Amino acid sequence: MPTRPRLLYVTDLAYPARGRRYCDEDIFLTSRLRAEFDLALCHPLDAAALMEGFDAVVVRNSGAVLYYQEAYDAFRERARALGTRVYNPLTGRGDMVGKQYLPDLTGAGYPVIPTVDRPEDLERLPESASYAVKPKAGADSLGLRFLTGPELAGLAWGDVLVQPRVDFRYEVSFYYVDDTFQYALYAPDPDHRWVLEPYEATGDDLDFARRFIDWNTLDHGIQRVDACRTQDGDLLLVELEDLNPYLSLDRVPEPVRDTFVTAMARSLRAFLGG
Repeated sequence: MPTRPRLLYVTDLAYPARGRRYCDEDIFLTSRLRAEFDLALCHPLDAAALMEGFDAVVVRNSGAVLYYQEAYDAFRERARALGTRVYNPLTGRGDMVGKQYLPDLTGAGYPVIPTVDRPEDLERLPESASYAVKPKAGADSLGLRFLTGPELAGLAWGDVLVQPRVDFRYEVSFYYVDDTFQYALYAPDPDHRWVLEPYEATGDDLDFARRFIDWNTLDHGIQRVDACRTQDGDLLLVELEDLNPYLSLDRVPEPVRDTFVTAMARSLRAFLGG
């Protein structure tokens, strides 16, 4: 009887996320993936010590790395030293390595919320009544604050990003397995960003999202492209989540969930070379 692939599935089942329950999503996903893989669940703080003996480590809803940066760095180093496969692969260029990609993409002319990380570049930003200041290593709005233009004069630069505060109609997210679009969700009310509804993506929407999937060059993995729709109707990138994107699978119809699980299992099999 052929041996089934062994996966160490990394999740923080007790992570206190606002407006959603990470644990429910991972309980659902692992219950379905067990049909094809042998699975063990572990907390992100235990992953480095437990990864030997598994064919791959699947990083899912492991919470904001900001809370355990030293342990996460040790996990990455150990995975590389052992040659352990990590899904998503550790070559991601988005949130996996912080938010430096936002000023980089701004400078390269991509449709992102204009972002700078040096005081001499402030003139590149459009004038705004207030500006969002966020840490490069931030997540879940940790450390986010808003300053006026004059207040930016006293800002301590180095590990922060500055963006104009955008007046947008709504936020929308596009979910991908490998380079294949799965579904989209949006928050019709900007004041309730976690009240999500299915969104019918247009061809132009998918062209927008695909630019960032292509830019990230991940051969395998799950990615979420977060964007906002401006009052002028344009889409601007808010975040490219390629580390542990929450999938909001409870907000999509059952057939969409089934399709997603099938795509994820197929991606994992290809990732493992089988």
